[in-house]
Amino acid sequence: MSQSPNADSMYIEWRHQLRDGLKPLQERLAPLFHETQLFRVYSSTLMPGLLQTAGYAAAVLRSVPDFPVLPFDDSTEAARARVERSRILHEPGHEFALIVEESVLYHQIPEPETMAAQLENLVTASALPSVSLGIVPLDTRERAQWPHETFHVYDDTLVSVELISAEVKITQPSEIALYLEAFEQLRSMAVYGVEARALIRKALEALR
Repeated sequence: MSQSPNADSMYIEWRHQLRDGLKPLQERLAPLFHETQLFRVYSSTLMPGLLQTAGYAAAVLRSVPDFPVLPFDDSTEAARARVERSRILHEPGHEFALIVEESVLYHQIPEPETMAAQLENLVTASALPSVSLGIVPLDTRERAQWPHETFHVYDDTLVSVELISAEVKITQPSEIALYLEAFEQLRSMAVYGVEARALIRKALEALR
């Protein structure tokens, strides 16, 4: 693990985080999830982990064992742990503001049947009272923000940014403020409710 000169930002290499396998990494996040009241998630690549079905999560995590740092393949167990962690969507005291790029709906990570089930799950999850699901349309013009790397904001105290080689954890208030500003601009470009569900249905039709 390497740490920046600023103690409010840490760069944690995946080779350190994954040395015990994928499942422990999923389980280590559980306390943070229960402590967080407001989740803000932006993704331009994958379905947010909180909304992943078991099949989709397994397909995503099956690709990780090709990463040379993993000591063994525990992707199936890790997928179950991820879905178990997602039960927090139904627990009181938490709110979830989730934004994805429309392209995420078309990234063919699992087989078509699993992808269709994942898209249907998005429709269901978007109706939960604690969930605000926004989709940034592909044809958005004059974007206020271009697509960025996936990031998670936990309340206003922690930002987690996922890179190919590492996870960056940010606690410096001025840096968190930049991510919150970017999130709000991305949020302003997204569509919600009926319009978001129409985009999901369009992606479902493309699978048939």
